[in-house]
Amino acid sequence: MRLLLLRHGQTPSNVRGIVDTGMPGPRLTALGERQAAAVPEALQGRNVDAIAVSTLLRTALTAAPLAERLNLAPTTHDGLREVEAGDLEMSSGHEAHQAYLSTVFAWARGDTSRRMPGGPDGATFLARFDDAVGQVVAGGGSTAVVVSHGAAIRCWVAARVAGLDVDHVEHTTLVNTGVIELDGDPAAGWRFVAWSTDPLGGPTLRDDTGADPTGEPLDA
Repeated sequence: MRLLLLRHGQTPSNVRGIVDTGMPGPRLTALGERQAAAVPEALQGRNVDAIAVSTLLRTALTAAPLAERLNLAPTTHDGLREVEAGDLEMSSGHEAHQAYLSTVFAWARGDTSRRMPGGPDGATFLARFDDAVGQVVAGGGSTAVVVSHGAAIRCWVAARVAGLDVDHVEHTTLVNTGVIELDGDPAAGWRFVAWSTDPLGGPTLRDDTGADPTGEPLDA
């Protein structure tokens, strides 16, 4: 299967630099809505036959224009939600961002017993994301758009895609409505295909002014 791991559109918490991982989460900003609206045209010609979202509101709002264009009902998977921030929830500033991301990428390097301060360990996160991806694949089809979250996507990809350099993932931005594209399946494994450096709708939909907590490079 081809997986298009799509980060949700911009939220107010992204703009304000807040680590905001709780339920149901924020809505999209006006820019986030434009980013979501651009997704169907950007994916025109791709044979998308499944859409999956997390239980957080921002992923459903991001998927909605594509779902309407393709007349597909998204499936909702709790396992696709963002990495819970624990004691760092609703924190802001570079130090908090780095504490959150350094834990996430420790998991990607195999230190899955390490805990997010006041939150889950890596084994718990990876197991739930693995299960969600497995459900998407079991649903059938050739190409699925999976709308998830910055840290969750980057951690899972770094941990599960053969040959992908964790350092590269750690130090590479995943912008709102940016995509990481993979081929494979849970049994045979996953192969990296592409990483979009801009939103799917193009560079005019970027916003580099905010301190985006979960899509930024670890050393930003």
